[in-house]
Amino acid sequence: MTKEELWQAVLAQIQLNISSANFATWFKNTNIVSQKDGGVIVSVPNSFAKEWLEQKYNKIIFKILHGLDEEIKEVRYEIGKSGLKTSKKIFSPFLESEQLEFQELKIDKETNLNPRYTFENFVVGPFNELAQAAAVAVAKNPGQVYNPFFVYGGVGLGKTHLLQAIGNEIIKNSHQKKVKYIPTEKFVSEVISSIKNHQIEKLKLAYQIIDVLIFDDIQFLAGKEKTQEEFFYTFNSLYEKNKQIILSSDRPPKAIPALTERLRSRFEGGMIADISFPDLETRLAILKTKCQERKINFPDEILNYIASNIQKNIRELEGALNILTTYQKLNNSPLDQKTVKSLLRNLTSSPVKIVNAKKIIQVVAEFYDLKERDLVSSSRKKEIVKPRQIAMYLLREELKGSFPFIGRKFGGKDHTTAIHSYEKISREITKDENVAEEIDLIKQRVLSG
Repeated sequence: MTKEELWQAVLAQIQLNISSANFATWFKNTNIVSQKDGGVIVSVPNSFAKEWLEQKYNKIIFKILHGLDEEIKEVRYEIGKSGLKTSKKIFSPFLESEQLEFQELKIDKETNLNPRYTFENFVVGPFNELAQAAAVAVAKNPGQVYNPFFVYGGVGLGKTHLLQAIGNEIIKNSHQKKVKYIPTEKFVSEVISSIKNHQIEKLKLAYQIIDVLIFDDIQFLAGKEKTQEEFFYTFNSLYEKNKQIILSSDRPPKAIPALTERLRSRFEGGMIADISFPDLETRLAILKTKCQERKINFPDEILNYIASNIQKNIRELEGALNILTTYQKLNNSPLDQKTVKSLLRNLTSSPVKIVNAKKIIQVVAEFYDLKERDLVSSSRKKEIVKPRQIAMYLLREELKGSFPFIGRKFGGKDHTTAIHSYEKISREITKDENVAEEIDLIKQRVLSG
């Protein structure tokens, strides 16, 4: 496998695990420039990309590389020379090369919108119909209804598609309106860079002229106080002028940890809509729509197989089609059921998810932006007590663990503490929809691995 093929395979797997917004922001114009003696050097376009790949994505990049080539023991990142970019077209069994090589070239440089995201090719089902209806209303009357408009849901369920469809529809109807789509992590980088270069006022002014501001993955503001401060200023300034603000997150505003109360209040002041998992009929409709877009044709039994075995991620449905399409192109022959099962085994195989006490504690800690050691400590801080009680509740509910067992997992606490926690959260679930929703989101993360 060449360096180019190796990196294409890495990108293909990463694209299935992160939002398209983050993929476009941090993996565009990256490639492997060296592979020798167990070390891989990845070229990145700038210092921010280098920092984010090192800090945020290095673990998953190394895991994928090592899985593809066990001799790889280390990954390093270097800022490449400007203007140098590989354009060689690579066919990868993971996805159509066109999607990686050319999709980003279609993005409008001024708005950051990809024109392929429209309402026309957004498949509506029971899992997203409220969010879609509200999005259409926003596109028809930006700044007048549902402002801000906040969409939340898990990875790969279509949030980015819906957000960009709003922006594209507004531009189609009102060419004079300035629309800006930006992944939150990119905004964080802009703020950091502006502070470093003493250009924060220039950044503020740049956002003042925008009519429709679309922020993707707003949960990445959590814990970044200076960035939240600048975002609050921008939000208020635009809101007071009746400019439309559109936001997305992997969770509702109330469940975003380390978010200032004034921002949370602003987010909850408009329309909040969720996108959940698509049902079987909708998954089939999505696959057929994607096939029509690409002018490809697969038998119904193959589409049924994909829809039945990939249930919780629309992006993985698209990834499965990419794999099959590329294989069919390379071999110039129709697919049979046996070949399809073999090609999609990594996407459709459903090994029993390892749900244990460690996994539950880890997911709860991540959800509430805490360290695992804080969760199992004896701290009585308010921001730790409730997550700890929820973790204890889940250990009882999901693992059927005994109360003494649960107590031992939390620093040797008495079993009566575990009983109290379980009973308290059980009562709160029936009385407080917010608590029930948070626990449901945590369960989804635990079961999805």
